Amino acid sequence: MIFFDPTYMIFMLPALILMIIAQGYVSGAYRKWSQVIARSRLTGAQAAQRLISAGGLGVSINGVRGKLTDNYDPRRKVLNLSEGVYNSSSVAALAITAHELGHAMQDRDGYFPLKLRAALVPAVNIGSYLGWILIFLGMILRQTNLAWLGVLVFSGGAIFALATLPVEFNASARAKQLLTNTGMIVGEDERRGVNSVLNAASLTYVAGLFAAIMQLLYFVSMVGGMGGRRR
Repeated sequence: MIFFDPTYMIFMLPALILMIIAQGYVSGAYRKWSQVIARSRLTGAQAAQRLISAGGLGVSINGVRGKLTDNYDPRRKVLNLSEGVYNSSSVAALAITAHELGHAMQDRDGYFPLKLRAALVPAVNIGSYLGWILIFLGMILRQTNLAWLGVLVFSGGAIFALATLPVEFNASARAKQLLTNTGMIVGEDERRGVNSVLNAASLTYVAGLFAAIMQLLYFVSMVGGMGGRRR
């Protein structure tokens, strides 16, 4: 197993550390700003309904279980809000609601990076399994070309993570503008809270990209070393 390979840990330890830092940042920002009630006193659900009506988005709202399980489903045009956001009037709840509606606006506008990311999903789902198989099969059979094909297939995960960044950054930018333009967020303190929550979330996607790249580089190193040994 690669998890017992010291070289694997050399590649992945920095990514793991960054992911832990990112998750801690998200948890801290959410915990802090979920306790600060926005002056608008709107719950996440109420804010979502106003923003949907104002933007003519044609999106329905649904409450879901879990913490930070909020998402926008472009297939069903549904905004799913977690329990801590749906009924909360906190700055964090408004930030998360607006961010997910930023995705709804991307969907409405035909935002290309969002369409690209969606198109990559089937290939990434297949590649995440098939890539490993081809890599290790190539190594067992001493077929370098087959192993390199596995690396190429596996690289879809890194490409997907890269394609995710502009989607998430743009959704956050739209969220900040939505909340400011509608007056749901007022004052420098609330704007600072929104920025803190959304910037923390963005860091998790950066960490995810870094982890995907480091894992890909590990396989490149492993297969490249295999070719060197053959010579």
